[in-house]
Amino acid sequence: MSSVPGTRGYAQKPEKFAKDYESVTFEKVHKPVRHYYPIHNKLASILDIGAGTGRDAAALARAGHFVDAVEPTAGMREHGQQLHANEQINWIDDNLPHLHKIVASHKKYDLLLLTAVWMHLTPEERETAMRVCKNLLLPGGVMSLSLRHGPVPADRHMFDIPDEEVIELGKAHGLHLLHHSVHKGDTLGRNEIHWSYVVFSAAPSA
Repeated sequence: MSSVPGTRGYAQKPEKFAKDYESVTFEKVHKPVRHYYPIHNKLASILDIGAGTGRDAAALARAGHFVDAVEPTAGMREHGQQLHANEQINWIDDNLPHLHKIVASHKKYDLLLLTAVWMHLTPEERETAMRVCKNLLLPGGVMSLSLRHGPVPADRHMFDIPDEEVIELGKAHGLHLLHHSVHKGDTLGRNEIHWSYVVFSAAPSA
């Protein structure tokens, strides 16, 4: 779906991005926050939004979880399907902010992953995406975002979004903040880049 602005720069170099993404493990990327994920004592329904080549989706599928992987860039999606052909991943061509196909399926999830995704959305899209994502969570479900900070590449549709904006937007949509942390470093060794994590939970059922 090349018309999605946030995918600009990825479709042209899927091999490079695939190599970068797959060079780091799910465990390393999510180490600061994975203990919040509802995956430790049950089989969870998971939506990996902007799944890239499926590194995280594959790790979770191998553990027996039910994983839908949304990726709008055809080259990335195809790489993921080839790399992780042995894993039970349901690949979907869909995109934020509306996630039309996911919403139309009426599915709800225990865990939403937005790993290095939120930075591709405009302010208006972020408002819509937060509402859509909140409505996809099961009662007590968890939504995890990693946020990129640092210089924006000229060939990418990307924004350096303040953590506080994300936190306040989530709260405004009725989500509870479970975790916020800032990490001075980048898993790919880029000194100018650092990341933060924001984790929300939906209200439990009454």
